[in-house]
Amino acid sequence: MTVNVKSPPATTIPTDWVRRAHDLGPQIAARAADADESDAFVAESLALLKAEGFHTAAVPAELGGGGASHAELSAMLRVLATYCGSTALALAMHTHAVALPAWRWRRTPEAVEGLLKRVVAEGLTLVSSGGSDWLDGSCKATPVDGGFRVSGRKVFASGCMSGDLLVTMAVLDAPEGPTVMHMAIPMKADGLKILDTWRTLGMRATGSHDLELDQVFVPDAAVTVKRPAGKWHPLMHMVTLIAFPLIMSVYVGLAEAAREKVLALAGARKASADTELLIGEMETQLSAARLALGDMLACAATDEPGPDATSRIMTGRTLVARGAIAAVEKAMAAAGGAGFYRRTGLERIWRDVQAARYHPLQENAQARLAGRLALGLPIDG
Repeated sequence: MTVNVKSPPATTIPTDWVRRAHDLGPQIAARAADADESDAFVAESLALLKAEGFHTAAVPAELGGGGASHAELSAMLRVLATYCGSTALALAMHTHAVALPAWRWRRTPEAVEGLLKRVVAEGLTLVSSGGSDWLDGSCKATPVDGGFRVSGRKVFASGCMSGDLLVTMAVLDAPEGPTVMHMAIPMKADGLKILDTWRTLGMRATGSHDLELDQVFVPDAAVTVKRPAGKWHPLMHMVTLIAFPLIMSVYVGLAEAAREKVLALAGARKASADTELLIGEMETQLSAARLALGDMLACAATDEPGPDATSRIMTGRTLVARGAIAAVEKAMAAAGGAGFYRRTGLERIWRDVQAARYHPLQENAQARLAGRLALGLPIDG
């Protein structure tokens, strides 16, 4: 069912999210190096952004949110990444979890309006376990009176230390076969524990710790979708369409930050032919990442969720990751020995951008999906 919803009143002044990100960026950047070096969660930076309305930017204005478009959210996250990759990625994980129900609200408002209103009224921060679950799901769900008991472990729970609601999945051993149930669990639920596990090469300050769930009770009403495990489902196509352009925006922002830093370093000395070549190669790779991100956003703006759109988005995910990583590699090479020093910030960007490799679908899985569709085969297989 398609629902036409009234636009915000004409007197509403749209928020310039890019400008606001730049306004707050220096405060966020000032904390970035210390957080990275100590594996400390960027709690203060995220609290600042929440106080300034960034956590509700994706909520439709009609429901009291910021009313940012998908493209505006992408640009906002991209700018924030130039100041601190960890802050931008942690916010992206909350933002995409809000942007998806916001997208659905324009079509089936009754399914998601309650959650969106709670994000505004209660200031909820959402924690996604998608990187831990994806199509197969994880954690075991056991039926009990009034709901389920969920046990298991989630990884990559970015922002969990300041999170309020875990948007997650669990697998039920149903008569028709393993069934993934989508659900929301309060982070303060009995039996849910944050494990101090996040010690990584890059994105050290996202606080993406493991979560342990031990017989956590989930009422029937908290289960929103049931689907066959390991199979593509309309909801997962929606997640792909909305979430991944936002997540990958962070990595384009990191590459753009590396560009600015190396150009400043290069401008302080006479450029050699080798430096000119490396800078040119960096520009080429960054352009490739930008173009791929632009196509992902265009797809999200015009295409309906489904196999073709999913393949297009995931192809873009691979191309953005390749381009952003390669651009930062070239920036490091062009900087020479200066790039090896922490004080330049380049080595942190190099470490942070490596995380682009690990979001689903990773390269081999993405290429196989694209190949199956090109051959006219079903997306599942």
